[in-house]
Amino acid sequence: MTTALTILVFLTAFVLIATERIHRVAAALGGVAVMVLLGAVDAHSAFFSEKTGIDWNVIFLLLGMMITVSVLKHTGVFDYLAIWSAKKSRGRSFRLMVILVLFTAVVSAFLDSVTVMLLIAPITLAVCQRLRLPVVPFLIAEVLAANIGGTATLIGDPPNIMIGSRAGLSFADFLVNLAPITVVLLAVFIALCRVLFRKAFLDAEEHMAEIMELDGKDSIHDHRLLRRCLVVAGAVVIAFVLHGPIGIDPAFVGLLGAGLMVLVSGTTTKQFLQEVDWSTLVFFMGLFVMVGGLVDVGAIDTLGRAAIDLVGDDYLLAAVGLIIGSAAVGGMIDTIPFVATTMPIVEELVATVPDPDTGRALWWSLALGADLGGNATAIGASANVVAIGWAARNGHPIGFWEFTKYGLVVTAVTIALATLYVWLRYFAL
Repeated sequence: MTTALTILVFLTAFVLIATERIHRVAAALGGVAVMVLLGAVDAHSAFFSEKTGIDWNVIFLLLGMMITVSVLKHTGVFDYLAIWSAKKSRGRSFRLMVILVLFTAVVSAFLDSVTVMLLIAPITLAVCQRLRLPVVPFLIAEVLAANIGGTATLIGDPPNIMIGSRAGLSFADFLVNLAPITVVLLAVFIALCRVLFRKAFLDAEEHMAEIMELDGKDSIHDHRLLRRCLVVAGAVVIAFVLHGPIGIDPAFVGLLGAGLMVLVSGTTTKQFLQEVDWSTLVFFMGLFVMVGGLVDVGAIDTLGRAAIDLVGDDYLLAAVGLIIGSAAVGGMIDTIPFVATTMPIVEELVATVPDPDTGRALWWSLALGADLGGNATAIGASANVVAIGWAARNGHPIGFWEFTKYGLVVTAVTIALATLYVWLRYFAL
């Protein structure tokens, strides 16, 4: 009975979030409250459990990067990059979207997609305002690109880091196996952008005269401060890339970088804290706890075991099931707790596979499904939630279905291509 009621509570909260009948934070916290009353979660599982509790690494990484972006914003560097992007696009809105999408996807392969969105969103807002273009379509395209780009490497997306650690897969393994399909998916996505966001491609060439007269260097308010901040930012990026070998968690890197940024800039507490999106952080906490409740009552584990019984020794069916199933479930719950729950099941399945390459194909299937499935809905991936929260704070709210109607199309196309790739590379040839 508790299991059924817990699933009902989660689905109710999901519907409330999707329909936006009440604020998403209220829906998440309300769901947590009911689960506590049902006994599905308790204080220990919510706050201290690595498997079912709040992922504090994600929360503190977000906090650190929000503070870092807040400090950088005061230097004027985002306005400088916006002017540069506008000049390179020559006022052609589709070319501008391609520039921003490619930048987002490439950087997302080496930095967490959440971090990338916190960096690219202010640039996008600034350039769209200067060219009188709608901001929302550009932000949605960038989020989708970030989740696709993050698929390519071990450090590009949190699920990849988790899978790599559990399965003993290296940075080179991910690069060789997932980067090729990621390049194809990105090219297809850019083509899709031309169709999906066609209404956003307004004629901005009439505003180019005033853009060309601008000197990006004039946007930099304090060159000395910018140099100090860029040194810190560079060190943070290097630490993110090397966090595995040096043994430092990304969350600690983010917090340390934020502290150094505040220190070298002399920013007041009020200045750097006012940019922190506290509602997004609280929403994430509520979402983690609700998903943890599903794990605690055995709902997700039961689903996984049933899948193993269904596929038997048909490993191609298992790979396809992992891709499609991960995308379907990952679109409704954040991929981080989902992957944490699914990995032991995949590990058990891989242990029955006689061919090591086929076994690894199951891990690649999980990674592709989880990473690409995060695009399906507005709450499917951390980057989605952060970008939507940031947009709302800056006067450009993105509705659940406004995001999801694009995300579902992109997910369907990319998952179909990823499935074809896995079949051709690991089973057909």
